[in-house]
Order: sequence, then C-alpha cells, then structure tokens
Amino acid sequence: MASRPSAAKKQPAKRAAPAKAPAKKAAAKRAPAKKAVAKKTARPAPKPAPSPTGGIVKLVRAIWLGTAHAVGAVFRGIGQGAKNLDPAHRKDGVALLLFGLALIVAAGTWADLRGPVGDLVEILVTGAFGRLDLLVPILLAVIAVRFIRHPEKPEANGRIVIGLSALVIGVLGQVHIACGAPARSDGMQAIRDAGGLIGWGVATPLTYTMGEVLAVPLLVLLTIFGLLVVTATPVNAIPQRLRLLGVKLGIVHDPEDEDEFGEDDERYDEQWREALPARPRKRGSDPEVYDPDSAEQEALTRRRSRPRRSAVPQPDMHRPMDAVDVAAAAAAALDGAVLHGMPPSPIVADLTQGVRVGGDREDTAPTPVPAPAARPKQEKLKAEVMDLTKAPPEEIRDLPPRAEQLQLSGDITYSLPSLDLLTRGGPGKARSAANDAVVASLTNVFSEFKVDAAVTGFTRGPTVTRYEVELGPAVKVERITALTKNIAYAVASPDVRIISPIPGKSAVGIEIPNTDREMVNVGDVLRLADAAEDDHPMLVALGKDVEGGYVMANMAKMPHILVAGATGSGKSSCINCLITSIMCRATPEDVRMVLVDPKRVELTAYEGIPHLITPIITNPKRAAEALQWVVREMDLRYDDLAAFGYRHIDDFNQAIRDGKLKTPEGSERELKTYPYLLVIVDELADLMMVAPRDVEDSIVRITQLARAAGIHLVLATQRPSVDVVTGLIKANVPSRLAFATSSLADSRVILDQPGAEKLIGKGDGLYLPMGQNKPTRMQGAFVTEDEIHAVVQHCKDQMTPVFREDVTVGTKQKKEIDEDIGDDLDLLCQAAELVVSTQFGSTSMLQRKLRVGFAKAGRLMDLMESRGIVGPSEGSKARDVLLKGDELDGVLAVIRGESEG
Repeated sequence: MASRPSAAKKQPAKRAAPAKAPAKKAAAKRAPAKKAVAKKTARPAPKPAPSPTGGIVKLVRAIWLGTAHAVGAVFRGIGQGAKNLDPAHRKDGVALLLFGLALIVAAGTWADLRGPVGDLVEILVTGAFGRLDLLVPILLAVIAVRFIRHPEKPEANGRIVIGLSALVIGVLGQVHIACGAPARSDGMQAIRDAGGLIGWGVATPLTYTMGEVLAVPLLVLLTIFGLLVVTATPVNAIPQRLRLLGVKLGIVHDPEDEDEFGEDDERYDEQWREALPARPRKRGSDPEVYDPDSAEQEALTRRRSRPRRSAVPQPDMHRPMDAVDVAAAAAAALDGAVLHGMPPSPIVADLTQGVRVGGDREDTAPTPVPAPAARPKQEKLKAEVMDLTKAPPEEIRDLPPRAEQLQLSGDITYSLPSLDLLTRGGPGKARSAANDAVVASLTNVFSEFKVDAAVTGFTRGPTVTRYEVELGPAVKVERITALTKNIAYAVASPDVRIISPIPGKSAVGIEIPNTDREMVNVGDVLRLADAAEDDHPMLVALGKDVEGGYVMANMAKMPHILVAGATGSGKSSCINCLITSIMCRATPEDVRMVLVDPKRVELTAYEGIPHLITPIITNPKRAAEALQWVVREMDLRYDDLAAFGYRHIDDFNQAIRDGKLKTPEGSERELKTYPYLLVIVDELADLMMVAPRDVEDSIVRITQLARAAGIHLVLATQRPSVDVVTGLIKANVPSRLAFATSSLADSRVILDQPGAEKLIGKGDGLYLPMGQNKPTRMQGAFVTEDEIHAVVQHCKDQMTPVFREDVTVGTKQKKEIDEDIGDDLDLLCQAAELVVSTQFGSTSMLQRKLRVGFAKAGRLMDLMESRGIVGPSEGSKARDVLLKGDELDGVLAVIRGESEG
C-alpha cells in the first residue's frame, strides 16, 4: 500500500513536465510527427512491372502507324491538294486498315482465295453483294484514299454515306430482279449469283407488293438519287453536268470552240472597247481622280452582288448567260453556303469545275482572266434569271463584266483573288485528354478547399479553354477568385484568367491555356464570311474566339482601332491579316490604303499593290505629312456631303451610281464615287517621337470626324505608354485589340482594365470592340509569307497602282517670311540652336549669349515663334520650347531655304 502513493505522485509529475514547456516548443515537437504521418500516408503505391504483352502491343502499334504514315505520305505527295495537311488530323491508320481489307476482299473475289479467309469473304461479301462483289475492293480503296487525302473535311461524310447506301441498294435490287428474282427456296447459291442478300432484301418486298412493273422504276429512281447525293449534283444542274462530262470525254464539242470570237481575240477586244462609253483617256490626267470612267452605276450592282469565289480561277464572261448556267452556279453555291453554313465542299468544287454564270467551261489559259461578277445573291437569283434569259445575246455580250474605275494603261477589269490561294486549315478540336485532366484538377482543388462548386462544361478554343464553374447556394464568387494561384498551381500554368461572371451566363469562367495549341488560318475566316454572303469590302478577319467561333470585324463600323502588344505577341501578324483581307475582298475602287511603316521591313511585301494611294511611307516626317493630307481629304469629302445634303459617304456614292446627283450648269467637274480610305500605321511610337503635336492633332481630328467620310485608322504600337497613346487618342479610338503586354500598366493604357498582361503571346489577344464592356479572348489569325506573296502577285498582275502625288509633299515655306528674316539669318540660326539645345526660351538669355540688344533679341524670339520653335509669350516667364534636339537640323534647313531631304 505504501508503494501506490509514491507511484501516484511520480505519475502526475511525469505528465506535468511537458505542460510547463512553452506552447511553441510543443508545437515544434508535434509538427515533425504530423509531417511524417502525412508522408507515410501519401506515399504512392509502387508501379506495377510492365508486362511483356503491353510492350508487344506498343511495338506493333508503332510499326503499324509508321507504315500507315509512309503510305499516306506517298498518296499525299501526288498533286498539290494534301501536302499541307495538319498531322493532328491524319487518319492514316484507318486508311491502311481499309487498304488491307480491300486487298483481302480482292483476293477472295477476284482470285478465288481458298482457305478460312476465302470462305469468310465468300460468306460475307459475296453473300451480301452477290454478283457485284467484284466492286467492293474498289469501293474500299476509294474510301481509304479519301481518308488519306481529305481527313480534315468531315462535313461531306454524312452525305457520302447516305448517297452510297442508296446507290448500292438501288443497283443490287435491280440486279436481283434482272437475274430472275430468286427466292430463298432456290438456295443460297442462286441468291449469290443475283443481287446477294441486300438485293434480295430490297427487291422481294417491292415485287411482292407492287410487282416488277413498279419495283424497277422505283429502284432506278433510288439509284439516281444516290448518284446525285454522292456527287452533290442538284436536279436542275443535271444537264449542265452531263454537258461538261461530254466535253471532258470528247463526246460533245466544246461550245467555246464554235464561238465566233474564240479564234480572234483581237477582234473581240476591239469590239469590247467600242462598246464602252466613248471618252478621251489621258495618262497625264489629274491623279486626284479616283474613278475616271463614267460607268459608276455598275459599281452598285457589283457592291450588292459581289462575286462568290469558287474553287477555280475566275472564268471569263465572253458568252451570254442562259438559265441552265445560272441554275448550275446557284446549285454549287447552295451545297455548302446555304445547307451547311460553310463554303462549297471540295467534291462539289471538283464536279462543278468550269461551271460559271456566263458560259460553259472555263478557259485554261495561264493568264488571269478578268471576270468579277460571277454569282449573284440567292434571293435575287430568280429575278435575274428571268431578266437574263429574255435579253438577246448581243446585248449581254457588249456589256463589260465590270466598269473600269481607275486610270490605267489600257482597258483592264479587276478580278478578286481566289480564296484557294490561302491555306485551308482543319477542323478544330472540341475536346482532348488535356481538357479532361484540367477538369479533374479543378474538381480536386474545389474539394480540397471545401468550395461548393463544380465544373459544368467547357468551350475549347485554339489557344485557351474556358471552363464553366457553377457555384452552390450561398457561395460567394470571391471564393473562386481567391483560389487563382491555387488553380494555377494545380494545372501547372501561370497564365490563368478568371472571368466572373461569363457574359450572359450564371457561371464563373476560368480560362486556362491549352497544352496543344491550334493554328487559325486567315483563309478559313474569309471562307466563312464568303459563305455567309457578307460582301462588305471593309470586313476583315481577326481570328477565332474561346468558344470556337470565327471573329470578323467591319472596319466601317469600328470605325478606328488601336492594336498594341509587346514584341512577338502577334501584332504584325494581325496587320498582315487585315491587309490580306482587304486585298481578297475589295477592289482598288472600293478601298484605297495608306501604309506607314517606320521600321521599313514590316510592310515591304505589299509594295506595288493597286490598293495603295501612295508608296509605302517609311519616313516618320513624311508620315506626318500624309496624315495632314488625310485631314485635307476628309474636309474635301465633307464639303461634297454638305453641298449635296448627305450624311454618309455610302449614301453619296449610292446617289452618284443611281445618277441622282448633277453638278450645276457651267461646272466642268464630273462627280466620282469616293472609295473607303484605310490608313494603317505600323508603329505609332516612332511618329510620336518625331512630330508628336502634328501627329496627335491629325489623328485626333481624323478619329473625331472621319467616320462619315469613309476614312478609318488602324494604329499599331508595341509601346503603349501614355506619351504614345495619349488621352485624346484613346478617347477617339473606341475599338481596341490588345496582345500580350509586359506590364499591368500597359494593359490599362490599351484596354482601361487588366488582362493583357496574362496573355501567352503568339496571337493570343483581347478584342474590345466599340460598344462592348468586356473584351473577348481570341486567337489571332495567321497568314504565311507564301500566301501573302500569292495574293499580292495576283493583285499586281491585275492592275498597276495609281499614286497621288500630293500625299507626302511638304508645305513650302512662304517667301515673305524669308524676306522678314533679312540679314538676321545667321543670328536666327544661332538663336534657334541655342534655345533648342538648352530647352530654355528666354529673351534675356539671347541678349547675354548673342550679345545683342533687347529689341534684336525680342525680334529673334518672334521669328522663332512664327516657325514653331518656341511657344507664345507668357509674361515674364520663359517661353516653352516646342522642338527637340533631333528636329533641329530640319528646322535650320527650312530657315536657310534648303530642302529637308
């Protein structure tokens, strides 16, 4: 009993000892234990040893795909259509499998293969297709070739499957009836010798219910239907297709060979010129005149029914139009543009090659054939068909396909470049394994931080994917935005952007870059615009948004845009896409351009295109003069608008084309339509460094007033600081396009909000058009140098540029000012050099430095004020110096009467 109290006393002492220690030490001692437990529980399980079966499967798969890619490369190397196929869209493995099946079926049906494989082929193929089993290998081979060459065009797969099914069913049913319609009681061999099980299954119910008299015509109609669906031939285009087929096979003579003008081009050209309105043409005429011809009314028809670009070069318009030709052209347009919302499918393009509104088949001459008006809009098609079918051929032939609008060396018509010059991209991915992994990571983050939220879906774009997160009840949006860094850590990407909420949805958007980025081709955007029948000449391609939709913008509605981003962010590619879009969609009579390239290497590829109104400007001082000329041009246009009572240049041009406007009696002026004028400045910072006040004044005046005059600005810079993009410029340029910037301050200068600093570059941008509060995330389109060269070469082959000589001509100094200087020229030059170098405009300083009196120093100061060297007097304060050191040489040359050079 005595030992228990002692033990009891010792036990509390042992327990109390740790309690006396500080809490920090106790926590420090317990922390390693917790870490050890965590590490012990989180230790990953050992990976299972790789089985030899898995290695064999991977080896066989690698060998199979390697062989398939080699075979696919051989087929794609034939011709030019499939060489630029994206590797992500290849289906060479499936194609090689079909080739193998075709070989096996051919061996079983053509060579009477023996053995289990041959018996299986006989049971399946011969039993199903009967006598037509010999055609099954060919069909499989054709499908395999299509998988190799055109796997990126899945829009026609459904149509081809339906057409082939109808074609096979109709043909086998007819074969079964032609062979006596054997029944099952006659044995399986009799069915195989006829139409097979497919033919028996189709023909037996028809012959039993309606007899062979009606069964055969129905099967013939089904066969014709399948053939038309496979070849994408509308019923009203059948005569045209048959005639083209006969011409290609040599059965029918080409009607163009019988044309009375076909063998005498000079005679046709001479009569065509005689049909034009007679007016004298002079090469040395006034360069200010945009449209020297008197046929402006043709431009209205061209504007409203702009030619739809087909898959072949523009054909000629030498022959009269008939109703069948118009129907064929309309059917080709309806294949993709109306039914599927896409451009005509490649099969239609191949089968309708040579189909045109004005004749039979295209001229295969290597020279470009001028034929702009090719296909009218669908809603006006019937009325135009009736009008054209009633018109006599001579009347139609004498009309030129398009009114000439520019002063050129000869009678030249202009045809727009074909969109086939631009590379066609593949379909974008809607989902990938990377997206599923990100969804799992986001769900794990929400569960770890106990946030009642779930990922309900995502929309994948070419560069980033927007994941939609819906919150539970009573969950604040700040709970998601506070996890930005944790989400970035979980998905292993620092460029995470959270949108709360997504515009138009009750969900939070999390934009995360894709590990497998996709390329956006400018040709795909322009093809969609062409299929949508939007023929405005100022519509340009920008790129593709996060939701997978193409982004296009009408420059006439912007009406001005500021493009900014750091070096390598995609700004130059955006400018190239803008110019390429204008060249592909607008003629020089629609849009004229002024390109300013202070870097001297960015826009040299466009030198000599007919859309230019002046050679590409590389001197910043000449650029300032060009902007001042734009202001003068704007004032002239507004003078005409005010004189004739119109508010917009489109209404003014429309009235001229309709012949509603007439000049006063005695006036020798001839009214001409005004084209849109697009001014693109590739680097605004260089202009603002050389002549900040002149450039800013011109830009502000243009952006304030020039919208109704059809003049629009594109200002690009890689240094979006406040001294370059001033407050006045920002206030008058409502549309913004920001690419990746280096700082948050630059993003606020461009967009007036953060976001651009989190972009990942290479075309990833934020587009904020006029009237929109939040910017749209988009991947800018890309155009290669080869595509630019092809489009530029096409435009240069069509026309030569007609430049305005007064765009970059500097204002001459007045002689009376030089006379006012008198004998004080040397003193004035010394005073200007002294004031600019010291940046201090003081009259007393001139007295001390130049050793002149007060009157002489005051006169020198007044002379410098008249020449823009110093500002006006402000009492006893020193005058503001308006020039910088690098501008001194030019001012001194002007004062001395020398040219600036």
